[in-house]
Amino acid sequence: MRRGWIAALALIALAGCARTGTDTAAGAGDDWPTPGGDAGKTHFSRLGEITPANVGTLGFAWAYDLGTGRGQEATPVVIDGVMYTSGQAGRVYALDATSGRELWSFTPDLDMQAARAACCDMVNRGVAVAAGKVIVGALDGWLYALDAKTGKVAWKADTITDRTRGYTITGAPEVAGDLVVIGNAGAEYDTRGYVTAYRIADGKTAWRFFTVPHDPKQGPQESPALDAALKTWDPASRWDIGGGGTAWDAIAYDAAADTLYVGVGNGGPYSIAERSPKGGDNLYLSSIVALDRKSGRLKWHYQETPGDSWDYTATQPMILTELTVDGRRRPVIIHAPKNGFLYVIDRETGKPLAANALVRTSWASGYDLKTGRPRLTPAGSAYWQGPKIVFPGSPGARNWMPGAWDPARRLYFASVLDMGNLIFPTVSGAPPRRAKALNTGAALIFTPDLVEALPTLPPPVRAAVEALPEMKWVREKPYSAEIRAIDPLTGKTRWAVPTGGWQDRGGVLATASGLVFHGMLDGRLVARDAGTGRALKAIDTGSSIMAAPMTYRVKGVQYVAVATGFGGGGWPYVPDYSAAYRYGNANRLIVFKLGGGAVPKPAPSPPLEVAPAPPPQAAGTTPAVIAHGQQIFFQNCAICHSNQPRSTAPDLRRLDGAVHAMFDRIVLEGALKDAGMPRWDDVLTKADAAAVHAYLKEMQAKTRMRELALKRAGKPLDSRSLAILSNY
Repeated sequence: MRRGWIAALALIALAGCARTGTDTAAGAGDDWPTPGGDAGKTHFSRLGEITPANVGTLGFAWAYDLGTGRGQEATPVVIDGVMYTSGQAGRVYALDATSGRELWSFTPDLDMQAARAACCDMVNRGVAVAAGKVIVGALDGWLYALDAKTGKVAWKADTITDRTRGYTITGAPEVAGDLVVIGNAGAEYDTRGYVTAYRIADGKTAWRFFTVPHDPKQGPQESPALDAALKTWDPASRWDIGGGGTAWDAIAYDAAADTLYVGVGNGGPYSIAERSPKGGDNLYLSSIVALDRKSGRLKWHYQETPGDSWDYTATQPMILTELTVDGRRRPVIIHAPKNGFLYVIDRETGKPLAANALVRTSWASGYDLKTGRPRLTPAGSAYWQGPKIVFPGSPGARNWMPGAWDPARRLYFASVLDMGNLIFPTVSGAPPRRAKALNTGAALIFTPDLVEALPTLPPPVRAAVEALPEMKWVREKPYSAEIRAIDPLTGKTRWAVPTGGWQDRGGVLATASGLVFHGMLDGRLVARDAGTGRALKAIDTGSSIMAAPMTYRVKGVQYVAVATGFGGGGWPYVPDYSAAYRYGNANRLIVFKLGGGAVPKPAPSPPLEVAPAPPPQAAGTTPAVIAHGQQIFFQNCAICHSNQPRSTAPDLRRLDGAVHAMFDRIVLEGALKDAGMPRWDDVLTKADAAAVHAYLKEMQAKTRMRELALKRAGKPLDSRSLAILSNY
């Protein structure tokens, strides 16, 4: 956003599949049967036809237009020559894996009002395939089982326990025996997290495990595990808001142990001082919980971030494998959550065997492995006592982008972001719950923007921020974003290569032949030498890539496939170095093979035009009304409408007369709900909507004046100014 946002911020060899008894080799073979490739979710392939010696001939095989223009995060599944994958909001596609010919497609009957509770785009991370069914979670919380041959709905189940709250689904279901398990997203809103198991045969609920307790005044907890968790919460916690803890990704099944491992999300509101005023660990926030498959009973838990206050989710992808630790071969979880540490956790006991920092951390100085607890450093992180620059920032050192594990080389390949954020409360006291709306209670400015943003802060705040020790980190290195090869037991980096910017961190594929594949936001698919990180091939697709590539073989031919499309957290803030900025954000599935050709690229985006003149302000519009509109806009609208050039959401500084004329119908009555613009009449009054409209007219007039001046000077209209992305 422009500078005006600053003033408004205060207002607003042996993977886990070796233990399954069904496949003794790590990684996927001809088929790629789960989004993670194998039961251990290693994103590793045993295929070897594509090698460092011949990858230079890799080229275009086929592409499929996904028909949307938002973020794509799913890794496809391939079984017996058929590719199944998901797209925006839970669409599903079945394709011939050799040609891309569509066999069938499915679009869920979505309630697009759910888009209002989707903090981080209408993405979906994949499908599960089992028992002749393709299973997908739709954004509005319905779980669908589709006939794998026809795409017809076999059953659907409502996963949401309370539709007055901001629940969605963005993750992939996990098959566990005769059950399929799914969690929900929404911890930034007003939710209480849980995961639910359904019978694959008929969609009936088998069990549900809540990740945080409910208000004890409402009666007994649902399980003994919650009775224990309740002791770690203040009895006067913000139970009305919900507590957070949604399990929006990272569910893995260990068949040998008949155990599910679930990564639990952040607390809501963010600050423990607001959420649980007397403190406490607040179980099971930011934890991995191990659940018995048949009953959903808790076996063990490990909390990676006790008392989370920084959006440090533990929902990042887990890898199940085996490692030799202290001379003993152990089944382990390799896990790098948002909080900046890389863990190796014993799958049988939940005890951490290693916990090493990957990036700068100001919330903790390390871990005591005897107790399993971090050595907290509140002087660098307790922002409820005053503004703090906290490392890592809320986008996390790691996020949803899958890493890969090469068991022979014993290397973990992943994108790693070393970045912090200034964080401070936006509220004091106990504000009421905002239904299906953000309830984080905190504002963020990421460190790449912080030095430029300092002059816009109130002088006392600026002085306090500049006095923080972490300001030295900010000035020396605002961020680094890299693809790394890491030893999981030591945390040491074998090699690292920079990416294009802090938003540029995609998923990774590793192969037994010694290759590492990853995409870039600039549109390149890159193949690297697994031992050195040296780039061996880069294919320009003209489409931004975030999702993890995968590989499969049909009739003796090995293919590499990846979904393209920029989005996810911060989806309306399209970086100017990205292909989505240059070519638009058409979503595609692109497949490659040896001897292939050049990838057909989209047409370049047309030049920007000067913003049209807005209609005159309504009678009685005052500076106070416009200021009120600005406040409401940043509280509710800016998470989607960045008002930046080339945004994937409409730039509200460029509205035409017809849209201005129906502004209230759009905002209050949902006239464009089916197009993704939800209604807001439960939150905003007519006066509030009028104030927002007045603010946008003011912004449009200023934008037009600025762009007319740029045009007269012969400068491009998308000359950029400070953009504060604080809702990633």
